[in-house]
Amino acid sequence: MTAEPEVLIVGAGLAGLACGKRLAECGVPFQILEAADAVGGRYRTDLVEGFRLDRSFPFFLTASPEARRVLDIEALDLKPFSRAILVRFGGKFHRLADPRFEPFAAAKSLLNPIGSLRDKLRMVRLFWEIDRGNLEHQLAKNERLTLDLLRWNGKFSAAMIDRFFRPLAGMLLHDRSLATSSRLFRFAFRMLAEGPVAVPALGMQAIPDQLVGRLPANSVRLGAIVEQLGHREVTLTSGETIRARAVVIATEASGAAKLIGDSCPDPGSRENLLLHYAADQAPCSEPIPMLNGEGQGPVNHLAVLPKSSPLAGRDSDGSSLIAAGVVGSADDDAELDRKVRTQLAEWFGPQVSGWQLLRVSRSIVPDQTAGTLEPWQRPVRLQPGLYVCGMHRDNATIDGALTSGFRAAQAVMEDLHAKRA
Repeated sequence: MTAEPEVLIVGAGLAGLACGKRLAECGVPFQILEAADAVGGRYRTDLVEGFRLDRSFPFFLTASPEARRVLDIEALDLKPFSRAILVRFGGKFHRLADPRFEPFAAAKSLLNPIGSLRDKLRMVRLFWEIDRGNLEHQLAKNERLTLDLLRWNGKFSAAMIDRFFRPLAGMLLHDRSLATSSRLFRFAFRMLAEGPVAVPALGMQAIPDQLVGRLPANSVRLGAIVEQLGHREVTLTSGETIRARAVVIATEASGAAKLIGDSCPDPGSRENLLLHYAADQAPCSEPIPMLNGEGQGPVNHLAVLPKSSPLAGRDSDGSSLIAAGVVGSADDDAELDRKVRTQLAEWFGPQVSGWQLLRVSRSIVPDQTAGTLEPWQRPVRLQPGLYVCGMHRDNATIDGALTSGFRAAQAVMEDLHAKRA
């Protein structure tokens, strides 16, 4: 690493790390400045009481094309969730299964109350329609509200939309209102059709850690808080100024807007909460997502997480780790915990009172309401020498973060090469 790198990358989330990985592959010297004490951004994993706790709901769409291109999927030692979903409605759980993997369970689900028989057949048609052709063709289709796609194009009943698609969108798109861009829904739904959902054995931080492992030594400088952006330079809160030929802002949207200004407006964000509980006895014997189809209570989705790699702690002594996702925000953790336990006691009985709350985590994702993904990918080059990447430039998924980082690196190299020429 040179004393003055050619490129400075502000932020060591997935986008910044992917940008650095591409620059390293092309032999371009760079340095990543990260304000926190570790890499990963919202995909951090912490050890708490012998459990690995992710800061956002641990949900990796394994079919994501950029993730499969950039990452060593086998090395992540993925622990898959079941290829089915349990939907809570009418005081019971109802299983909706992928007929390709659970044909008997799928046949039984035709008569459950989550939707009509016609809705279930339309679901098969929706899978087929979104999964056919190349992905670019799907993402080029007219953008609209996801609700309108389901209601007018899919012709699903209000019951199916309320009992299944709203909680599913809360889990996948962080938005129960279904106001999210239909393009993001098409992408996420296609990924569900093409591959299982899983979590790395060491938690979601295994993904950024793998990217860091492919960077040159000392590429990432932690605890480096950028206070001000200048012309091809940044100033840290310590007063230090670092210059480079190019600067890439790889922070969340609000951080980018604060540094860059009007040329990179903040589209807004959505907050989500995640409560981790330790239970002596799991309420479910399989790692399967559970959705709140009743629309009552704070919990939108829940899962008993797949067993991670052994630790000399709680998750190796038979205890189960439960993650409950809440779409939206809450001020008081204790009150939120009380409301969550009240709801889950109706689902699983009095055993919930004995669960140990390990942590309440908060994470944000860019607001991608219909209109924000037109076009599907926004420019990463603001001007020669200044670039921006992150989910807010592509889409609010791991795939979007990795893709935007790659695109920013490509733009940097194009401009540096043009200058040399």
